[in-house]
Amino acid sequence: MLTPATHPTGPETSAETPPEAFVDVRNLAFRYGDRKALDGISFSLDQHRILGLLGPNGSGKTTLFRILCTLLQPQGGQVRLAGLDPATDPAGVRRRMGVVFQTNSLDQELTVAENLVCQGRLHGLRGARLKTRIEELLQRFDLGGRRNSRVRTLSGGMRRRTELAKGLLHRPRILLLDEPTAGLDPHIRQEFWDHLTDLRDSAGITILFTTHLMEEAEVCDRLVILDQGRVVTEGSPVELKDRIGGDVIVVHSRDPNGLKTRIQARFPGPASVVNGAVRMEQRRGHELIRDLMEEFSSEIQAVSLGKPTLEDVFIRETGRGFQV
Repeated sequence: MLTPATHPTGPETSAETPPEAFVDVRNLAFRYGDRKALDGISFSLDQHRILGLLGPNGSGKTTLFRILCTLLQPQGGQVRLAGLDPATDPAGVRRRMGVVFQTNSLDQELTVAENLVCQGRLHGLRGARLKTRIEELLQRFDLGGRRNSRVRTLSGGMRRRTELAKGLLHRPRILLLDEPTAGLDPHIRQEFWDHLTDLRDSAGITILFTTHLMEEAEVCDRLVILDQGRVVTEGSPVELKDRIGGDVIVVHSRDPNGLKTRIQARFPGPASVVNGAVRMEQRRGHELIRDLMEEFSSEIQAVSLGKPTLEDVFIRETGRGFQV
């Protein structure tokens, strides 16, 4: 299980002169023909934080990621990263940014060290400076013993660590990652996130990542949930779940719509049908389950009780389940 990240807040600043957000996205818009991929997206992030962009397929994550890493120009709104506008100063943003794409960008026939040398030279690093930086990253990500191994011989976890080292060679201030642990086993995913939280805490790097994995989203300091090109809600994972303010009850029945109507007529509080089951939010949910079983035992096939999850947050904000 991934452990939610914690990070101490910085010194208080004067209310009269609030600091500029390190990442500032305002009213961002982008269309593909008649389809709105981004529809007025806004959010901000302070320095030395981890922000997750969580959403199902079609939510706008990929388009937003491509704009942030200067591969697309926004059609409306503005982005500022470390005080720079990617639309007017893409080269300046790229010097301050490291990017780890979802798809593999390593040369499979080169060794780990050779891949890093090639990337370093693209950033203008040479000689002893490049060699020292590569050694630092090989040690940080426990790749020293595989420096001379061809990338195609590495495990999935080692490849992702090599990608991470590649993105950090030029000492960026911001790190962008697109679905960074997709396809990795849970224990490798945890190891990867240990590296990222260490980068935030020890190197002071600001990290943004896209994901469709609820468990992965728990790690971030701040979470922005996207759906159909809009921000549906944002906050820390704990804050978002606390807003539900009760237990989540899910009741399975052969006639969920009919049962929902009868439950609403008998008990106070909203109920909805999501993914073919009746869903309710209720404080002291175990007491409601007792009453439901007494009243509708012949109609109930199964019932579950749980504390709110990020999927419950998504359901509350959109009225439907999270479909990857």
